[in-house]
Amino acid sequence: MNNRILVAPLNWGLGHATRCIPVIRALQQNGFCPVIASDGIALELLKKEFPELESLYLPSYQVEYAKEGKFFKLKMIWDSPKMVKAIAREKKLVKKIIRERKIHGIISDNRLGVYNKNVPSVFITHQLNVLTGSTSWLSSRVHRKFIRKFDQCWVPDVAGKPNLSGKLGHLKKESLPVKYIGPLSRLQKKELDLRYDLAIILSGPEPQRTLLENKLVGEIGDYPGNILFVRGEIEVTQHIEKKDNIVVYNFMRSEELETALNQSAMVLSRSGYTTIMDLVNLGKKAFFIPTPGQYEQEYLAKRLHKKGMVPYARQKDFRIQMLSEVEKYDGLPELPVNSFDFSELFEIFTVPKENFEVL
Repeated sequence: MNNRILVAPLNWGLGHATRCIPVIRALQQNGFCPVIASDGIALELLKKEFPELESLYLPSYQVEYAKEGKFFKLKMIWDSPKMVKAIAREKKLVKKIIRERKIHGIISDNRLGVYNKNVPSVFITHQLNVLTGSTSWLSSRVHRKFIRKFDQCWVPDVAGKPNLSGKLGHLKKESLPVKYIGPLSRLQKKELDLRYDLAIILSGPEPQRTLLENKLVGEIGDYPGNILFVRGEIEVTQHIEKKDNIVVYNFMRSEELETALNQSAMVLSRSGYTTIMDLVNLGKKAFFIPTPGQYEQEYLAKRLHKKGMVPYARQKDFRIQMLSEVEKYDGLPELPVNSFDFSELFEIFTVPKENFEVL
């Protein structure tokens, strides 16, 4: 079997791309030929992880966060015409890619225009509900309308409790072709000697990534332990700087990051869903700083804090001394990661579309 599967993660930080890594690996292990498609740092990261695979450029959604959290939703509304145009362009381009590259199936991680009625199309998301404050009902309704254009929706979480996504990934009334496939992570737990007291992992769209980096650079001078600082800048060449007790990387590939996090006592990061899944798999305690104004990350951070699992702070309020609170929390729940039978999951790509049953 050499079915070619288009794997297309959204370029919105690194989370969508990194959680596609175990899916791409599983496709290869099951005899499929993945073709990567995205833009920006998401595409660059996957090209570094899978240099042997064909990679294609898709139109950018041009997502950029507001400098102040209170303007987050306004900025998203302002940018929405650009996103709508990009979705229309990528839908047209996908049709051409399917024809020219002989694509047999599609896996889209939150790229709303990457589907086609002629090939089995799968959508990966942990957001069946999209939180936008007072307009959550509308954003959720619009998002679910897009999801229905796909043949299946894979939610990287468990159906029951405890779970990681809460109301984001669980509907009171099921009305979508959903399969809960369990958490996904590119990283595996290893028993290694500790090298770092703190690992700082940054990602996410600008300018908030840089704003948090600048904030933390001003704080970590007072930290007494050894620090690993991964800036989340996917560049052509990897740069490593060492100064006193701090080691700074612009980026790390999966194998390097897996080793480094296993060698770290705790992690300081955004409360992005993919990061949470990685930390569950690694069994690491953490401190979260949600992106200002991003309702999803704020919800996840508050939910885990309320359950006594992980402390968090608003970006403007964070002080390095707050990390002492981590020991008072239980840590993330133990859930099976990458445990779904991928061969069963990929059956959708092995039969003609007209012959398979939509859930």
